Amino acid sequence: MPMPSAAQHPVPLGALENATEFLPRHIGIDADDQARMLSVIGETSRRALIDSIVPRSIARRQAMELPLPVSEAAALAELRALAARNQVLRSFIGQGYYGTHTPGVILRNILENPAWYTAYTPYQAEISQGRMEALVNFQTMVCDLTGMPIANASMLDEATAAAEAMMLAKRSVPSGSQRFIVAGDTHPQTIEVIQTRAGPLGIEVVRTEGAAQWQAALAGDYFAVLAQYPASSGRIDDLRADVQQVQARQAAFIVAADLLALTLITAPGEWGADIVVGSSQRFGMPMGAGGPHAAYMACRDEFKRSLPGRLVGVSRDAHGRPAYRLALQTREQHIRREKATSNICTAQVLPAVIASMYAVYHGPAGLERIARRVACYTAILARGLAQLGVPVRPQACFDTLLIATGDVTRFIAAKAVKMGANLRLYDEKSLCIALDETTTRGDIELLWKVFSSDDQAQPCLETFENGIAPLIPAGLQRRSRYLTHPVFNTHHSETGMLRYIRQLSDKDLALDRSMIPLGSCTMKLNATSEMIPITWPGFADLHPFAPADQLQGYRALDAQLCAWLCQATGYAGISLQPNAGSQGEYAGLLAIRAYHQARGQGQRNICLIPSSAHGTNPASARMAGLQVVVSACDANGNVDLADLEARCERHSAELAAVMITYPSTHGVFETGVKELCALVHRHGGLVYVDGANMNALVGVAAPGEFGGDVSHLNLHKTFCIPHGGGGPGVGPVCVVQDLVPYLPGHATTGTAGGVGAVSAAPLGNAAVLPISWMYCRMMGAEGLQAATETAIVSANYISARLKEHYPTLYASANGHVAHECILDLRSLKDSSGVLAEDVAKRLIDYGFHAPTLSFPVPNTLMVEPTESETLFELDRFIAAMIAIRQEIRQIEIGLWPRDDNPLKNAPHTAESLLASAWDRPYTRAVAAYPVASLRSNKYWPPVGRVDNVWGDRNLSCSCIPVADAVSDVA
Repeated sequence: MPMPSAAQHPVPLGALENATEFLPRHIGIDADDQARMLSVIGETSRRALIDSIVPRSIARRQAMELPLPVSEAAALAELRALAARNQVLRSFIGQGYYGTHTPGVILRNILENPAWYTAYTPYQAEISQGRMEALVNFQTMVCDLTGMPIANASMLDEATAAAEAMMLAKRSVPSGSQRFIVAGDTHPQTIEVIQTRAGPLGIEVVRTEGAAQWQAALAGDYFAVLAQYPASSGRIDDLRADVQQVQARQAAFIVAADLLALTLITAPGEWGADIVVGSSQRFGMPMGAGGPHAAYMACRDEFKRSLPGRLVGVSRDAHGRPAYRLALQTREQHIRREKATSNICTAQVLPAVIASMYAVYHGPAGLERIARRVACYTAILARGLAQLGVPVRPQACFDTLLIATGDVTRFIAAKAVKMGANLRLYDEKSLCIALDETTTRGDIELLWKVFSSDDQAQPCLETFENGIAPLIPAGLQRRSRYLTHPVFNTHHSETGMLRYIRQLSDKDLALDRSMIPLGSCTMKLNATSEMIPITWPGFADLHPFAPADQLQGYRALDAQLCAWLCQATGYAGISLQPNAGSQGEYAGLLAIRAYHQARGQGQRNICLIPSSAHGTNPASARMAGLQVVVSACDANGNVDLADLEARCERHSAELAAVMITYPSTHGVFETGVKELCALVHRHGGLVYVDGANMNALVGVAAPGEFGGDVSHLNLHKTFCIPHGGGGPGVGPVCVVQDLVPYLPGHATTGTAGGVGAVSAAPLGNAAVLPISWMYCRMMGAEGLQAATETAIVSANYISARLKEHYPTLYASANGHVAHECILDLRSLKDSSGVLAEDVAKRLIDYGFHAPTLSFPVPNTLMVEPTESETLFELDRFIAAMIAIRQEIRQIEIGLWPRDDNPLKNAPHTAESLLASAWDRPYTRAVAAYPVASLRSNKYWPPVGRVDNVWGDRNLSCSCIPVADAVSDVA
C-alpha cells in the first residue's frame, strides 16, 4: 500500500505562517548541534548552562516586552510604512548636507556589498589591504584638495572633527590661552558641538558676529580660531591676512572646508592653514537625515603625531613589497588610556571608502565639472532672482546664496515647502538657498517661482545657454592641480571601476568569507533584509535639518527603537544621537557630571576605573573633565572589591562615577557586580556599565536592573549594524530616570537642554538605525534572548574544545566563560619562541581573521564567536587552532627552527610560494595547505607579514608612487 504524501497531512495554520521566520536564519546552531555542544561543555541544557554562568542575583526580574517577531517580508512592509511617513522634498538647506548622486557601480558594489560592509577594523594589516588602499586614496584625496601634507582616514562627522581640531591645536601650539575663537558664520551644529566639548575642559568659546567682532577677537588672546570656508551663509572670504595674524600670536588657524568647493577655490593649505576639517558627504553619500558620513581632518606635518583618529600608512612586507598598515596612534586609547589624545577608536570607513571611490570614478576633471555646474547654476539662480527684484546679498560664493527677506522670511519658507522645497532659515530676516550636484533646471525655475509673485514674468533659462561665470573672484580661484595620482585618472569607465573595486575586495577577508572570532568586538551577522532599507529614498534622501513634520517616520522609528532598547537594557531613557561607542561613552559621562552639578555636588570629579577596562573609558573620562583613578583587579581578572571599597572611602566626597565593563573585559560574569553597584551608590557615585559586551546580556540580565545608572550600547556590535571596515557605528547612551534630563540635546531642534549636542545631526547616524530596528522586529524578545544564550554556548564550546591545547585564562568557578574566552599563549614563548602574533598571522594561511590580539592581556588571543556561526564553522576554527598547536610542537621538539617555521613566516603569499628557490625547513604544501579543505577554498593573502616598525620610522600616508607599486620584471 503506498505511503501517504506529506501534502496529505494537515498542518497547523500557525506553522505555515511561521515558514519565513527570521530566527533560525540568524542563529546558526540548531537543536541537534546545540545538544552536541552542550555534551562537550558538560551541561545538560542551555538553560542549565546559562543558570550556571549568569549570577542569580542579577538574572532578569522581568521579561522584555517587545512586539512578537514577524517575518522578513512583514518587517520590511512595516518599515516601508514608516519610511512613507517621511516627506522627501527638494532640499536647498545646505548647512553641510547636500544632495548627491551615488554612482550605481559604487552603490551596488560597495555600499550594498557584504565584502565591504562586513569587514572589520584593519588591525590585521595582511588581510585588510583592499580597504586600506581605499582609505589611502581617501587620505590622498583630502590632502590634495585641502593642500595639506597629511590627513587621517576619516572622522565621525564635521562637527566632532572641528572639536577634535580644537583639541589638536591646544596640544600643538605654544599659546597657553584657554580661549577658542569661532567665526559666527560657521555651521551652527559645529559651534554647538564645540561648545559641548569645550565646557568640561575649561575652554572658553568666543563666537564672533560680523567682520568687526572677528577682527577684534583676532587682536586678543586665544590658542586657536576656526572659520568656515565657504562660510555657512555661502560667502567666500579671503583669509590669508587673518592666518598670518593668528600664527603671529603662536596660535593655530583651523578651517572647516567644503571638499567640492575646493576643486574651484584656493586650497587652505596654500594660504597657510594649520588644520583643515570638513565632511566628504557630498562625495556620493546620501544625506540620510544626518549620517553616516565620513568627516576628514588634515594638518601640518609637525602635528601628525598628535592627529586623532585612524591613519593608514605605507610600509613594506617581509618580502620588501609595499604594504599598508595602521600607523602611529593605532589603538592608542588602549595604550595611553587617560593620556590618549582622543577617545575615538573608530572611523567612518565605509563612507570614507565611498567618498574615495567617488573621486576615483569621477577623477579631477569629473569633480571639477560637477563643481563648476553647481557654481554656474548658483550664478544663474542669483541672476534670475536679481531680475525678480529679490535682494540677494552680493558676495563671492560657490553654491549658497544669502537673501535678505525681512518680515516675509517665514512666509517665503512656508511657500517653498508648499511647492515641494526646503530653504534654510538663516535667521529671522534672511534665507539661504544651497544648490548641489542633484540640482536641475527645473529646480532653478521652481526657486524663481518661490520668490516671485503671480504676475511677475519669470526669468528664462535659455538666456544663459552660452554660459555664465561662477561667482568666484579671480583672486580666490584655484590654480593648483589635484588628484594627479594615476588611481584618480584611470578607472573612469564602469567596467574599469567594477574591476578595481573587485580587485580591492578580493584582497580582504571579511565576514562573507569566514568567521571573524574577535573578542570584545562582536562580529554579528548583518542580515541582508536588515540592510535593504538604508538606501530607500524615504530614509536616504532626507536633510537632517528639514522641518520636523517631514521627519515623522524617522521620529517614530527612533521612538520605537529607543523603547525596545530600554526593554533590553532596563533603563528609562535613551538617546540615539552619538555616532560611535566612544561618543556614547562620553555623553554618558557628561550626563553623570551634569547630574552631580545640578544637585550642588560639582566637586564630584573622581572616576574610578578598573585596570582591565577598555582604553576608551579613561580617555572619555578625561574628556568629560573627570579625574581618573585606577582600581585594581584580582588574580582572576575581576574587580578587586576590597581595593574598590578603599578607594571609594578615600574619595567619597569627590566620587562621581565608577566605570565597569560587564561581563568583564576578561570575559567573565563577575558575581559581585550588584554589591559593587550598591557600594558606589552608598558613597554618592554613579555606576557606568560599558555596553561593549551587551551581546552576553540581552534577555538574561539588564544593567538598569542590577544597579547601572548609565550605559552606552554599540549598535554595530550587539544590534547588527555592520562594522564596515571600522565604521560607521552608533553608540546610544542609556540612563536611569534621574538622568533622562541630561541626555544629549540639539539647539537646531529646540532640545538644547541636557548636556548639549555631541554629534552634528540631531538623530546622529539616522540612516543606519533601520538595521537595528529590523533586527529587533524580526527577533522579538525570545529571539534576542536565544541569540545571547547561543553566543554563550558557542564561546564555552570553543573554550572546552581547546582547553587541552590553549588553556582559557579566566573563567568562573565552574570553569565556564561568558560570550568570549581568552586563550593563554604566554607559555609558548619559552617553549617554542612563538608569540600570539605568530598564531594570528598563521591563522591567515588557514583562511581566518585572527581573534583579538594581546588585549586585554599581552600574548593572548581573545575569541568571541557569535550566535550566527554554524557548528561547522566553529569546528573549522577549532581544527585550525589545534593544527597550529601541532605545528608549534614541531618547533618545541626541534624539527623546525624557532626563527624559521610556518608560524614565524606566516602569512604565506602565492608569490612567495611560487619562487624558484625554496629553502624553508617545511614544504610549500605545509605552508599553503595545512589542512586538506583549503585546496578547494583558499584565501590568498596579498602581502607577507607587514613591518610595523619600518612603517612608523618611514611614515608615508598617501598613494604609493606607481614605480614603487609595480613589481620589478626580470
